[in-house]
Amino acid sequence: MDWEEKKNEETDGAVADPEAENSEGESTEEVEPEEELETAAQREAREKREEEERQAKARKRRLIPPFVMLFAGAVVSIAMRILHYDLQTMLIILLCVLLGFYFVGRILQIMLDRFELQIQEAHMEEGEVIEKEPES
Repeated sequence: MDWEEKKNEETDGAVADPEAENSEGESTEEVEPEEELETAAQREAREKREEEERQAKARKRRLIPPFVMLFAGAVVSIAMRILHYDLQTMLIILLCVLLGFYFVGRILQIMLDRFELQIQEAHMEEGEVIEKEPES
């Protein structure tokens, strides 16, 4: 019996604790502005990191047109060599293929840049909506 009474007293004490937690919850609301300062610092760090990642991707994307051009040139050169094309004809065709595939790679690079810009704008809009909801 004593054990059950102690258990009941502990559970009654647990009921009193949530009231204390509520008063602590009020104090955590006061701490939220400090957390906002931390989140602002974290946000700045995240934005800086994202900008560095975007710049790294842009540097890698600059290499797309040359790689596409050189890969196509290598394939065409090998194919024409196997088919025994005349040297002058081979060089003219190779020049046209290199120029054509450079422009194809450039178009691919522009499309990837636009896709990333659209994704970035979508994230910015989501961030604005999320920030405005708590303020309302």
